[in-house]
Amino acid sequence: MKRLAINGFGRIGRNFFKLALTEYAQTDIEIVAINDLGDIDNLAYLLTYDSVYNHIRPEVEVKRGEEENYLVVNGQDVQVFSEKDPQELPWGELDIDVVIESTGVFTSHEASQAHIDAGAKRVV
Repeated sequence: MKRLAINGFGRIGRNFFKLALTEYAQTDIEIVAINDLGDIDNLAYLLTYDSVYNHIRPEVEVKRGEEENYLVVNGQDVQVFSEKDPQELPWGELDIDVVIESTGVFTSHEASQAHIDAGAKRVV
């Protein structure tokens, strides 16, 4: 099973997430983390009520812990972070195989290296 994280949960990040839920549901990928600076309640709302891709409507709830927050999507926990600096993300601890970089900020090889430095094996 390939463990994925999404950095940036705007239009591209959400669309990738929904594709993983539908088109690639029977593959060996699992999205285990999302990093976005937005409020977790807003992320849940935008994932649920997408005006462009409204035909895919997952069950989404927010689960808050003392130190960790999650989106529970169709019963699966996805840990949510709000880190501006990718080097501060726990990709190594979460054993992340691939980070989907969808912020539009870390697009160069040098900039995306921050995800590798944080423990991810690859960045796309």
